[in-house]
Amino acid sequence: MACALDSYIAAVYEHSVILSEDTKIPVSPEDALMLMNKNMDVLEGAIKAAALQGAHIIVTPEDGIYGWVFTRETIYPYLEDIPDPQVNWIPCTDPDRFAPAPVQERLSCMARSNAIYVVANIGDKKPCNSSDPKCPSDGHYQYNTDVVFDSEGKLVARYHKYNLFVTETQFDYPKEPEFVTFNTTFGKFGIFTCADILFHDPAVVLVSKLQVDTVLFPTAWMNTLPLLSASQFHSAWAMGMGVNFLSANTRNSSLDTTGSGIYAPNGPRAFHYNTETENGHLLVAELSSHPRLSPTYPIAVNWSSYATSIKRFSPDDRNFSGVIYFDKFTFTELTKPEGNRTVCQKDLCCHLSYRMVEKQEDEVYVLGAFDGLHVVEGEYYLQICTLLKCKSTDLKTCGEPVATAHTRFEAFSLSGTFGTSYVFPEVLLSEVQLAPGEFQVLSDGRLISQSGTSKPVLTVTLFGRWYEKDPP
Repeated sequence: MACALDSYIAAVYEHSVILSEDTKIPVSPEDALMLMNKNMDVLEGAIKAAALQGAHIIVTPEDGIYGWVFTRETIYPYLEDIPDPQVNWIPCTDPDRFAPAPVQERLSCMARSNAIYVVANIGDKKPCNSSDPKCPSDGHYQYNTDVVFDSEGKLVARYHKYNLFVTETQFDYPKEPEFVTFNTTFGKFGIFTCADILFHDPAVVLVSKLQVDTVLFPTAWMNTLPLLSASQFHSAWAMGMGVNFLSANTRNSSLDTTGSGIYAPNGPRAFHYNTETENGHLLVAELSSHPRLSPTYPIAVNWSSYATSIKRFSPDDRNFSGVIYFDKFTFTELTKPEGNRTVCQKDLCCHLSYRMVEKQEDEVYVLGAFDGLHVVEGEYYLQICTLLKCKSTDLKTCGEPVATAHTRFEAFSLSGTFGTSYVFPEVLLSEVQLAPGEFQVLSDGRLISQSGTSKPVLTVTLFGRWYEKDPP
């Protein structure tokens, strides 16, 4: 066994996927493989480049090999039967051991020839019959699947996505959530896909119970400002959960997908957000193999300690309602360049102390609270405190997507009376940029500025997920 490493080099690749011309028309397996090979040609270039920079592992995006918007029938030629990794298989050196698997063979060879772990998202098909009451009428299951090949090309992990996005009607739900981990000389890894991050299973279980060091995250993340752009939420999740997080997104302007990153518990190591061009982009950065043992590991936080210990800052006479991504927030406007504000909804009270500089006349900021069930594209319970810029001076636009700002904040302190211990701290600057090193979370649950922000602020947010209150 090779000796254990204290740190390792991680890579993620944001891929502009080459798409099929019409995913509603069935194609032959040969044509399906031809399209997939075009994408794997691009991924192979990224894998070689990452290996040359010393990377130990590279993550590629969800849907990165065949694309999206398929029907159940038209995705079928793109699928392969992916065995349980316990079979101890290197497809590159033993391609004929199972049913034809040219995609797995090629990915395995990329990993082996570059001596790097390769993480990819492909489709798995599994036959079933009438003795299984859930067996689909076409006689097989189809799963959105992540695979991991080690540096010798061996299949070491297979994960079937559990929380499918509403549009993924071509795939089946696994019967139970899978908690997939594997060990390396540079830490313990877990893996899940895209929408899985919003739910308890498998995401929280991998981190809290199975204690992985790093989460691998292929995704096709549609950015929803102001609170759910990819780099912002994924960086916040890594900080809130205290893990390394390797997020590889697709790049597609028609779906507004971009935003990939290599995130540590104490902030991003590298991130990329690009809405200007359709290019792919490789990120490479060093991470601690066991972040929990690191001296810079974040302190334990009691997310409601400060907020429940103080009196409300301001009366509620100027509150109004607004919507962020279908959720009805209670807002209060920040009418002065500095001050203290409180806004409450149900059991959640959000407290803000702030001081603006270069306050623009045509820019309005509000403090908002949401305490309730989100019911679009999945149901889950949220508690959110957010300071955000409105799209215009019309208060009706508060909560709508906005990507640029001019007002800076010299200081801010945001806290909330959260009922959950799962809270993710986000600071998003103008032009959808993260703010590494410019804020910190105190053990009493306050998200505070370190020193004046370098760029104008879009939002400062504490995004809470109250998993215990989710519908069964």
